[in-house]
Amino acid sequence: MIEPEKSKLTLGFIPLTDSAPLIVAKELGFFSQWGLDVTLQKQNSWATLRDKLHAGLLDAAQMLAPMPLASTLGLGCVPTPVITSLVLSLNGNAITLSEKLHKEIISENKISHLTLPMAAYLLQAVIAKRKEQGRAKLQFATVFPYSCHFYQLRDWLASAEISDKDVDIITVPPVNMVAHLQSGDIDGCCVGGPWNAKAVRAGTGLTALTSFDIWQDSPEKVLGLLESFFKVNPNTVIALTAALKQACNWLESIPNRFEAARLLASEQYLDADVDVIAPSLIGSCLTHISMPPRAIPSYNQFSKSCNGSINVPEHVRGEWLMSQMTNAGQLVGVDVPVNLVKRVFRPDIYQQMRLVLEDQQVQFFRRSG
Repeated sequence: MIEPEKSKLTLGFIPLTDSAPLIVAKELGFFSQWGLDVTLQKQNSWATLRDKLHAGLLDAAQMLAPMPLASTLGLGCVPTPVITSLVLSLNGNAITLSEKLHKEIISENKISHLTLPMAAYLLQAVIAKRKEQGRAKLQFATVFPYSCHFYQLRDWLASAEISDKDVDIITVPPVNMVAHLQSGDIDGCCVGGPWNAKAVRAGTGLTALTSFDIWQDSPEKVLGLLESFFKVNPNTVIALTAALKQACNWLESIPNRFEAARLLASEQYLDADVDVIAPSLIGSCLTHISMPPRAIPSYNQFSKSCNGSINVPEHVRGEWLMSQMTNAGQLVGVDVPVNLVKRVFRPDIYQQMRLVLEDQQVQFFRRSG
């Protein structure tokens, strides 16, 4: 067992279903098994979480997969080298439309109901009608500019040749999405669970499609920490990575996910009902209060996919995320170092962690034998 240089840690998270690895690691004692005394600190927005990590108020955090790249480049912030040693999850997002927009789509397209996953071209008639009437553009929300949510929403709209000339896209913290749908401030959103399911349960919206319908098995959340923190505390980071990897493995079991939903529901974490947290964990996408759910087995992935382990922060994942940032026009005029992805995505730390885990297992069997 390695000896952490720093044992008392504060980790930031956003109340989302895919914060499960952090909460499971805390509640089931995986952190403590590695000599870590972890405090989980809930944050309201991704910008706040990022700023606290940069300032050293958080030792590490659950982060959106593109965030370490954006932080290191100084996109929307002072350049701050952030690295990741672990991919925490794949998929997990969905696009939910307000009930008002749902009805407009049916009316303007002269159809009786929507077929899901919904094709974006059905928005064209609504957009044309609003232009004709001189009404405001449709307004969608995502959780952060440098997020897969933003890129997924853009890709879905672009499949129907819909651009920012036709719709507005704003940023809203995940926990506020349902309230903004209810008030009519936004017409739709791309957000992670459980907030899509909560909108459906409340009769506020229709979940038109999931991120898995747009991109299959894309990296969603990662463990983020300052590069400088790793240099001073390498054993701590390996221990932290190992504890979270164990939590991800534990979450691979569907029965375990029911228990995870119960843990997540508490006030200190998601403060939401189990009946909006559990569906995505067991591969069910709630669609509409009057419609049956869709089976999406890969809605939330924490440890394995059809291609094997998902947790390695492979360089190819970082390169792919950089391509999405480029497509969104976010790197225009930005000096991108050649070694950026290798600096940020650190499979070498993951492999060190894996060797420590294997050695621990060998020692255990020797003692048992």
